[in-house]
Amino acid sequence: MTTTLPAPVVHIVDDDEAHRRSLVFLLQTVGVQALTYPDAAGFLAEFDPGEPGVVVVDVRMPGLSGFQLQEELSEREYPAPVIFCSAHGDIPMSVRAMRLGAVDFLEKPYEPQRMLDVVQDQLREAEQCFAAHAERLRVRGRVASLTPREREVLRLVVDGRSSQLIARDLGTSVKTVDVHRARIKAKTGSESLGTLVRDLLLHGVEF
Repeated sequence: MTTTLPAPVVHIVDDDEAHRRSLVFLLQTVGVQALTYPDAAGFLAEFDPGEPGVVVVDVRMPGLSGFQLQEELSEREYPAPVIFCSAHGDIPMSVRAMRLGAVDFLEKPYEPQRMLDVVQDQLREAEQCFAAHAERLRVRGRVASLTPREREVLRLVVDGRSSQLIARDLGTSVKTVDVHRARIKAKTGSESLGTLVRDLLLHGVEF
């Protein structure tokens, strides 16, 4: 079961009002929806973390910088592609942006078609990123109700151990392990533990 998500929106975070307005106008020419924020704090207070998006952010702003905003989004596991812009860009700054996970670094004044190409590419990327993220959260939620002992058993199942080996490792009986396995299957709504293990590995879910 996959999650249906709304179309991604572009978030423009920049203290330069003229730049915000011009970028909104540019994106509207190709039918792209954009929201604007004068600073990083305003964006963090207003954006919907469940809504797919692309973030276009200035590097130097009052309060949180663009780099600090990127770090905050990473900590919040918000998987939006981030495009940095700066009127004072240099190679070390662009390298730092890329190391933080930015998808591109554009110097102001940027070439309009270049900005459109980058944003439209990342809107498509955002759809995939957020769909994968939503599935990861869904799988993570399926194991959230497991007890510590059930999680321990599940980790050993993920490692490929049989009930006999798990029982030996945990110092318990095979029957008890099988009871745990049945409860794990029931609590997570899985067709089998094999399909649950597949989903956990496929989406990189740690528990």
